[in-house]
Amino acid sequence: MTQALLWSGLDLVTQVQARVRGSVPVGVTGISIDTRTLQPGDLFIAIKGEAQDGHDHVATALDKGAAAAVVDEAHADALAAAGPLYIVHDTLRAMEALGRAARDRVAGRIIAVTGSVGKTSTKEALRTVLSEAGATHASAASYNNHWGVPLTLARMAAATRFGVFEIGMNHAGEITPLVGMVRPHIAIVTTVAPVHLEFFSGVDAIADAKAEIFTGLEPGGLAVINRDDATFERMHAKAEASPARHVLSFGAHQQADARLDTLTPVSDGSLVRATVLGQAVNFHLGAPGRHMAMNALAILIAAKASGLDLEAAAASLGHVAAGQGRGQQSRIPLGAGAFTLIDESYNANPASMQAALALLGATVPGPNGRRIAVLGDMRELGPEAPALHRDLAEPIHANEVDLVFAAGGLMRDLLEALPATRRGGWGDRSDAIQAALFDNLRAGDVVMVKGSNASRMGPLVQALKAHFTPSVAA
Repeated sequence: MTQALLWSGLDLVTQVQARVRGSVPVGVTGISIDTRTLQPGDLFIAIKGEAQDGHDHVATALDKGAAAAVVDEAHADALAAAGPLYIVHDTLRAMEALGRAARDRVAGRIIAVTGSVGKTSTKEALRTVLSEAGATHASAASYNNHWGVPLTLARMAAATRFGVFEIGMNHAGEITPLVGMVRPHIAIVTTVAPVHLEFFSGVDAIADAKAEIFTGLEPGGLAVINRDDATFERMHAKAEASPARHVLSFGAHQQADARLDTLTPVSDGSLVRATVLGQAVNFHLGAPGRHMAMNALAILIAAKASGLDLEAAAASLGHVAAGQGRGQQSRIPLGAGAFTLIDESYNANPASMQAALALLGATVPGPNGRRIAVLGDMRELGPEAPALHRDLAEPIHANEVDLVFAAGGLMRDLLEALPATRRGGWGDRSDAIQAALFDNLRAGDVVMVKGSNASRMGPLVQALKAHFTPSVAA
């Protein structure tokens, strides 16, 4: 193997408490639970998911070059001829054990991020900033659940200087075991907002669930919370009662420890003036939007607490870019000109929808152009869902959105709350509004697409790009 070993073959026997069938490999260079992305030299762990059982793909994994596979006792005999096997009682528990072992051997600084909005963007921005200071390991995509967190931990190399972990939830009690594995030195809560209301009694209950992240802090750790949130005092009390020694805040509030002073939108992001822990900081943020600037302040607190120079960390924020589905912008040729597409299609809730509408409102359309919002249903909002959709009429008006195309039964409530001049069209599914949207677009328009994943707004973004000539990154 030319790559550095992540785990030796003998270490794996001990860490996952396995019995071995076949020869023990020298070691593995990675961890995989998906044969589609598996690389030669990986350890394949056969996880049972809702739709698939990894045991059905063990042979494929070994054929593609996996060094060995972790399987359970029930499948061991049937897979005996496939190749080297680590046999355990429960493959998910084995991966959790490997994750804990990885955390135990790392002496670097560990940061955990949760929040109703902005978890993944904040995690990715932290990855960018910290990577310029040392070896950094972070979650792939949105690997923030009961299998994503231990998988990310198990992939962490011993020499890691900075580890960044995204932790998600949609029910109370889900964060506690995850953060117990991660054991962060710094825990960030980006914001608390009315999401997953189908499973919670209200925003205070959501705040309590998010505050579980403080329970896993290493003794003397740092809690970082949003000073502008209505739940700030509740979150602050939870943090004070945790192992945290320090609690710091960020936001536009005058008493925030990292305070946003001014924000100026520019073509490639934002120019930000802030006061961070008493120090004036001016920086260019490569991702647009006020919500991104707010989370950048939390990042600067974490960077400073991790030993980075504040000015250098702020300069690194210029290298942050909005990701696919999270504010990524493209210029798409149309006729003699082009329109701008803002891809916010990765999930939605009332808070993130308002942030996306504010981002749209901050744009400047071209000559004869308009601000157009293409919106899909927000899910898991419980009985308040119709009212929460109608409430979007106010930020649509405040941000001077000219036209709204809506998909889904709940978005129909919003469209009916808008004046006829702002109604672009409605369909029960995202593909049902394609034709009307395509026919209405003109050069100079700025088009923002957003909705919950179940609303399938991502495929609509891809259809937009495919219908017109290939896009050029903004």
